[in-house]
Amino acid sequence: MKKALITTTCISLALGISSVQAAGDAEKGKEKSGICAACHGADGNTTTVPTYPKLAGQNPEYLVNAIKAYKNGERTGGQAPMMMGMVAPLTDEDIENLAAYFAAQVPACK
Repeated sequence: MKKALITTTCISLALGISSVQAAGDAEKGKEKSGICAACHGADGNTTTVPTYPKLAGQNPEYLVNAIKAYKNGERTGGQAPMMMGMVAPLTDEDIENLAAYFAAQVPACK
């Protein structure tokens, strides 16, 4: 049952069946995403380090909140020091755009 649910979810995401809309501009987010690509992958499907989270297909509101929490020093565990440095120069508009870009990507289902 669990495997069927995961498979159905992956197929739905691959077909673009989603009701989540991002407030930012995905194209502008793609332009800014280079800062994220080294760890999270160009399309948000990290393959370099399994412990780095995949950003592709994430809820854009979650991504905005997570990035802002790193920027404001509210997230302190794990890779927080590195993330704080990466997100420090981002504007609120940049964050919205990045969230829109990564939310629009199809997550790898492996």
